[in-house]
Amino acid sequence: MKNVIFILIGIISFVNLFSQKVETNFNKLTKAEKAILIDKGTEAPYSGKYLNNKAKGVYVCKMCDAPLYRSADKFDSSCGWPSFDDEIKGAVKRIPDVDGVRTEIVCANCGGHLGHVFINEGFTVKNIRHCVNSLSLKFIPDSVMRNQETIYFAGGCFWGTEYYFKKAKGVVKTSVGYIGGHKKNPTYQEVCAGKTGHAEVVAVVFDKSKVSVESLIKLFFEIHDFTQINRQGPDIGEQYRTEIFYTTSKQKETAGKLITLLVKKGYKVATKLTKANMYYKAEKYHQDYYSKKGSTPYCHFRKQIF
Repeated sequence: MKNVIFILIGIISFVNLFSQKVETNFNKLTKAEKAILIDKGTEAPYSGKYLNNKAKGVYVCKMCDAPLYRSADKFDSSCGWPSFDDEIKGAVKRIPDVDGVRTEIVCANCGGHLGHVFINEGFTVKNIRHCVNSLSLKFIPDSVMRNQETIYFAGGCFWGTEYYFKKAKGVVKTSVGYIGGHKKNPTYQEVCAGKTGHAEVVAVVFDKSKVSVESLIKLFFEIHDFTQINRQGPDIGEQYRTEIFYTTSKQKETAGKLITLLVKKGYKVATKLTKANMYYKAEKYHQDYYSKKGSTPYCHFRKQIF
């Protein structure tokens, strides 16, 4: 059924290729945010909400949620914009500015415009200043970060997988997307065509004080057939493989113990354990699919195993 939907979507996309704007895989932006992140504008000095923010936490990209800067690297430069003398490794890309003088900085994940970087100004020991627009950022306090973790589950069609995790106790938020492949910013059509190596996954952000990772992994095994290789029911292809993409050693260890338990129960477990790499959020029409449709999954149902 889903393969038929894919074909229809492909036909519609081809017809509208030159008449419609391609839908972004990233977060919805306000007009002011688009002017900065996409059109490479600059917010008025001393107007940004994070200029004087001294709270401890992490600054992430407003367009794609990729972590960019730590609060420990923020300093007061009196320039009118938030300033940082270091970035999270690999998070920021430098590009010669069109003015031929400055160096632009963009999010390495989505390419969103952040601001400019300057050197040899003498503000800090590192002698670097990332001059960043507040509208390019979202701040996540340490108090929130400490209790939250993310884990990615691939168990066939991500519509059905998200349906169950969205209802799970302790889950803060979910989104569906692509992970485990080799192409940057893959589209649904490319993933379904088997050209990128990605798996369809649900990204699960959960509160560790309210739910254990063991409970979530058990739920994962109970809502899909973890013995099938590169398929779930009628959906066939490597994008429908069963795989857990972990972000912590505890997640890996817990998943491994549960797989061992399942093997002892007589199951031939096909689920792979892989360290999470770059996650790409899927197109908007895939997000929260069954809630929008008002129905239940056709290829996922819960079966008591543990």
